[in-house]
Amino acid sequence: MATTLDHILDLYRTHRDDLARLRQAQRHHHRTADPAMTPQLDDIEAEITYLLIRHHTPRNVVEIGTYYGWSTTWILAALRDNGTGHLHSFDIVDHAPRHVPHDLAATRWTFTKGDVRTNTHLLPSPTDYLFIDAAHNGRFARWYTRDLLPTLAPRTPVSVHDVFHQRHTLPFTEGAVVLNWLTAHTTDYFTASAARAPHHHQAITDLKKELGLHTPVHTPGRNPMIYFHTPQPAPNRTTTAPHTTRTA
Repeated sequence: MATTLDHILDLYRTHRDDLARLRQAQRHHHRTADPAMTPQLDDIEAEITYLLIRHHTPRNVVEIGTYYGWSTTWILAALRDNGTGHLHSFDIVDHAPRHVPHDLAATRWTFTKGDVRTNTHLLPSPTDYLFIDAAHNGRFARWYTRDLLPTLAPRTPVSVHDVFHQRHTLPFTEGAVVLNWLTAHTTDYFTASAARAPHHHQAITDLKKELGLHTPVHTPGRNPMIYFHTPQPAPNRTTTAPHTTRTA
């Protein structure tokens, strides 16, 4: 199923109770148990990440960029609530292992310190969900659109952070590169960015209020993440030379 607004709203309704419990736990963890943890995901994009992982029930999730582990905790909670799946995280700093709760990490998390580009041999096969929140520059985006995304199976769910802080991306940035790649592969994306898709953002905000999920977990932000599925391969086409008739 494509990631659409209706699909996201349905997932909010389906997993409302689990999401309410998780939001309370995350709020406590951030504000009381570990206030040093610095959230990098805004509430809606963190919740959508959780909901999509609940929906897809991936066996292997790859997270590129953990920082203090805020996104890691949301992903691990989804795997825990699914009762299956393993998270493989990569970052050049090792803050996350000191902040992710041990009960969430348990046997479902493998953290690798180092640049994922030099550790591709550690990527699981298959990767069933890819989450990217790392170097936000065109060079890194050119690497993963050229060397990583094409290795994934068609229709693999992917999330990329920090694309739409504004309505449009700036030239030469990660967002510009990945959007150009999506366009070249005629692949749609979904975003709840308040700047890019205010209708999506407002519809989700309204439903969260209706479901009693509106109290912020941390300071609300712009939710700049995009979500898409890797494209289907182009169909093979055989070209037959046109028949021509010559006249004298």
